This record gives sequence, structure tokens and C-alpha cells, in this order.
Amino acid sequence: GPAHLFRLAGKCFSFVESTYKYEFCPFHNVTQHEQTFRWNAYSGILGIWHEWEIDNNTFVGMWMREGDSCETKSRQTKVHLVCGKSNKLAYVSEPSTCVYSLTFETPLVCHPHSLLVYPTLTEALQRKWDEAEQLLYDELITDQGYKKILKEIFEEAGLLKATEEKELEKQNKKTTLEFETVEKCSKEYKQLSKEIKKLKDLLSQHGIAYKGNSGE
Repeated sequence: GPAHLFRLAGKCFSFVESTYKYEFCPFHNVTQHEQTFRWNAYSGILGIWHEWEIDNNTFVGMWMREGDSCETKSRQTKVHLVCGKSNKLAYVSEPSTCVYSLTFETPLVCHPHSLLVYPTLTEALQRKWDEAEQLLYDELITDQGYKKILKEIFEEAGLLKATEEKELEKQNKKTTLEFETVEKCSKEYKQLSKEIKKLKDLLSQHGIAYKGNSGE
């Protein structure tokens, strides 16, 4: 995400409403503590730092998920980032059962470009985004196709968490040695041969014997 927001890491901000004290620790978690003398006063986690909320190619909030269990699901919190004179937790609500909404004010998001996603990406991902823009402009992809590419870019950048199926697919891709084309296979083979040669050279430099096999 935006590097200038990392200065909030390691800090916590609290907000008290009636008998509850809420604490937001950016890039860490959100907690709630019931400040009463009841024997079963609730004190727990409303969400752990998970991913960004991105809207119109802008960071608009932080999702804290996988909090304490609540009936059949886990508690989760969306933290809205808004411009303010100082860093402070300004408002807390529970729009639906066990889904919380926090408003965090900070001067760090007051600049109109402070929450743009594009500048935070690597050059390779920026290129991918530029290509998608061009395809959309040339009407070679639909709006839906464009959004799908953007979502993949954000997932690759680690801004959004891929779904479990996507993660499994990624893992499987890593472990299979199948190639879509002979050209890809040859390219990979050349790359591996280079790496093996480097490793062999390294071993001989250190006087370590290398036992190869016919299937190397």
C-alpha cells in the first residue's frame, strides 16, 4: 500500500463509546473492550489486518478480518480512511451483526494523490495496467474484463488477498512441470541448465564434489 501510511505501523488509536473502548492498530488489528464490571464483559479481536478496500483505483479503507468467532462467522471490520487534522479514531458503528465500521482521520490522506493505487505498484504491474487500459480503449475487452485484470494486478501486488481456490491454483501451477508450448519448455530448460551450471561452479569453487545423474 502507500508507503507514507507505514509510519502509522506500531501505533494504536482508541475511541470510547458508552461502555466500549475500541482500539485500532494500523496494519495489525482492531480490538474491543467492554468497560463494565459484568462477569462476562466482552474483550476481544474485531479483526486482523488482511487487505485493502480499493474503489475507483483508490485505496479507500483497510479490511481487518478473521476476528473472534461470532455465531457461524468471524468478526470483521472495515476502517475508512478520511482526511483530518490529526491521527484519530473518530467514529465506530456496527452496520450488520459482527461487521464493524471504523472511521480513521489522518492528515496522511489529505493530498488528492495520497491514496492512488497505481504509483504503489512495481513497473511490471504498471505496464500490465497500461496494457489493460489500452485494450479497454480499443474496445478489445469489456469493462468486466478490465476489472478482472485490475483485480488480478491488485492480488499479485498483495493489496488484495486471493481467494483460497486461487491460492491452491497458484500452488499447483508452481508444482506442476507442464508447459503450454514447446517454446516455453525449451526456454525453461535453458534457464534451469544455466542455474545448474552456476551451482556446479559454486560447488567446485568450494571444493565440494558433485554427483550428477543421467536424468539431470
